[in-house]
Amino acid sequence: MTHEILINVTPQETRVAMLEQGVVQELHMERASARGLVGNVYLGRVARVLPGMQSAFIEIGLERAAFLHIADIWEHRQNGHGGERPIERILHEGQALLVQVIKDPIGTKGARLSTQISLAGRLLVYLPQDSHIGISQRIDDEAERETLRERLQHLLPEGMTGGFIIRTMAETASEREMQADIEYLTKLWSDLSGRSQEAAAASLLYQDLNLAQRVLRDMSTDETARILVDSRETCVRMIDFARQYTPALVDRIHHYAGERPLYDLHGVEDEIEKALARRVDLKSGGYLIFDQTEAMTTVDVNTGGFVGGRSFDDTIFKTNLEAAQVIARQLRMRNLGGIIIIDFIDMEMADHRHAVLAELNRALEKDRTRLTVNGFTQLGLVEMTRKRTRESLAHVLCEPCPTCQGRGALKTPQTICYEILREIVREAKQFHAREFRILAAQSVIDMFLDEESQSLAQLGDFIAKPISLQVETLYTQEQYDIVLI
Repeated sequence: MTHEILINVTPQETRVAMLEQGVVQELHMERASARGLVGNVYLGRVARVLPGMQSAFIEIGLERAAFLHIADIWEHRQNGHGGERPIERILHEGQALLVQVIKDPIGTKGARLSTQISLAGRLLVYLPQDSHIGISQRIDDEAERETLRERLQHLLPEGMTGGFIIRTMAETASEREMQADIEYLTKLWSDLSGRSQEAAAASLLYQDLNLAQRVLRDMSTDETARILVDSRETCVRMIDFARQYTPALVDRIHHYAGERPLYDLHGVEDEIEKALARRVDLKSGGYLIFDQTEAMTTVDVNTGGFVGGRSFDDTIFKTNLEAAQVIARQLRMRNLGGIIIIDFIDMEMADHRHAVLAELNRALEKDRTRLTVNGFTQLGLVEMTRKRTRESLAHVLCEPCPTCQGRGALKTPQTICYEILREIVREAKQFHAREFRILAAQSVIDMFLDEESQSLAQLGDFIAKPISLQVETLYTQEQYDIVLI
């Protein structure tokens, strides 16, 4: 199925949306102030080795030290499982180390690193420290896989070191295009190796392409009908990049110069707002609830107002089928990663469960991110994982509510009133004040003046001190102060 890519560029931010039949399937954002680090190569310095965790903290010039686990150390992998050496015998503090970011800093966690370097081209991924030729798992025809392997081996120069992974887009590529990719990647590694000999520790050696260029390298295929860019300068740079690395795409890149904003015209702005919402409505009348936490993401499926089936089982089955398609799309748009638990509506018939799971797997085939689906558990939940490499859309665009601190709920005015009353009792025992003044939000003061007026009067009698009230308009419902006069 053909698709089109819309690129909205401002000096502060680049946004990319992929559409199929006019429906947004993927969203990607990159801000100039917080550009992603995945793919960047650094000359790091070992800051601290943690034998108990078999990991190390590596300084790479960022605010927080990055994290390197022994499983991501190339030397450790090469030794095999028989004679593995512990990390304290591989690394020592102050050691210079060539590392690559495999996961961006997320929340309070630093970037995750690997010492196995991989440099991505459009058709191939170069592994300078490896020696084998791998094939993308998306190419499942065994004869095709063997043909691609033989074609690549035929193109490699005599005595060349390093290995390659053949990407899906290489299936339809010519030998000249593959040769150009080999030359580009080997030169890139040669330049990077040279810089690593001269650079100081904790310095950047190679930065991955910006988002607009990654569109041409990673997202554009033969099925890309057109790429619309609303920035003339970015459009020109993309065309120059395409002429050098992806000539087939040059004629598909167009500058959008319309008066109406590109994302308004295609409804992308509305889709971004929907992708930030907790609730997603289904066309059938059902709806989904997405709850994202640090540990996992849960998706709850509900029938809502849908009663269109011939029977109750049929209604549930149709709602779950539609939900499977929408969930797969929402995972891509929201860039949700880690553990994902889906609570489909309970289905009595095994055939229905198998069909819903098959529909979910079919819808997930469009996802370029590595994922696994473990099927239904005994509790009727679907467990799956999706590789987390960058922050989710919500974490990029939003921050926790300062009022509820991300809990999604507030203590009631009555709860706050009782907290204040208990606090006054504590302070009355410790301090000899003439008067206690309560500073709180309007809703809390109103509660004291109405429903809890008797409680306040009883406390005043108990401590034998006057208690006054003062509204603070800038206070949130949970904020209060008790002033001793």
